[in-house]
Amino acid sequence: MNKLKTLMMAAAAATLALSAVSAQARDFRLGLITPQPHIWTQEAEGFAETLAERSDGEHSVSIFPAQQLGNEAQMVQQLQAGSLDMAFLTLAEVSNRIPDFGALYAPFLVEDIDHAAALLRSDTAEGLLDKMPAQAGLVGVGYGMAGMRQILSREPIESAGDLHGLKVRITPFDPIRDFYTAVGAAPTPLPLPAVYDALANGQVDAIDMDYDAIRLLKFYEQAEHLVISNHMIFPMVAVISGRVWVQLDGEDRELIRTAMAEHADAVLARFQENHAAWGEELRQQQITVTEAGPEFFAEATEAWESTWAPKAPSLVTLRETAAELAE
Repeated sequence: MNKLKTLMMAAAAATLALSAVSAQARDFRLGLITPQPHIWTQEAEGFAETLAERSDGEHSVSIFPAQQLGNEAQMVQQLQAGSLDMAFLTLAEVSNRIPDFGALYAPFLVEDIDHAAALLRSDTAEGLLDKMPAQAGLVGVGYGMAGMRQILSREPIESAGDLHGLKVRITPFDPIRDFYTAVGAAPTPLPLPAVYDALANGQVDAIDMDYDAIRLLKFYEQAEHLVISNHMIFPMVAVISGRVWVQLDGEDRELIRTAMAEHADAVLARFQENHAAWGEELRQQQITVTEAGPEFFAEATEAWESTWAPKAPSLVTLRETAAELAE
């Protein structure tokens, strides 16, 4: 009888152990706004493969690109509720909730794509991520980017004054809105999938966009004038729901954080590697190109700084770090 009882207890223990392992195994859901061919989506899929491999198949990640789960505001709400596990987000929606992140959008904060990547890899930028759990309910694990911002327009832009009154498509968040307001333009938020038709039908006159999206989505077919200004970084942040994070044990946290950070950093590296070639590809299209430096937007930059310096105290430290990295 004792032997039978011992066997039954052993079987029960084994069942409980198996249940515990099964409870840890998860199919995580990761959302993003970029379409299937975009680098962000490709690296999200790479992260899914890496996590499955390193967890010996225990964990998987289902990827939902192209706003399948809603826009970024809706995805952040889902992350905060725990109904979405992970996301690759522009910093736009995060900066709407944590204004200090707006400092990373300071006009002409960096000189070029390599300078931008170095700043996003710096301890100063990494330190900003510590604000996310308490202020947004998210865990930030690393930065990517969508290159540097340029302006593509239907009509020529030879000075900042030519932007006065133009409807410029922006990503809907305060730092970039305030920049174009300071220029005298009419910032017009639109989701990425609507941009091509909006240019075609004149709903917008120009767009604020990076090289990769311009070429990938062929926006140059509807707007033939490119201002190469590199006026802002457009950072991406890889995040995990805070509610999901507290459910993970230490081993899984480290496994997920490490893999996700690697693929976010791979986004940075790929934009660095391809930036010059993409710019040259666009120059080969039937478009006119205008080069613009900080002096082009000097007044708008000054106005932006006066608005954002009080809101984003990290702006001073970021500019100091950027200056050190440029030496």
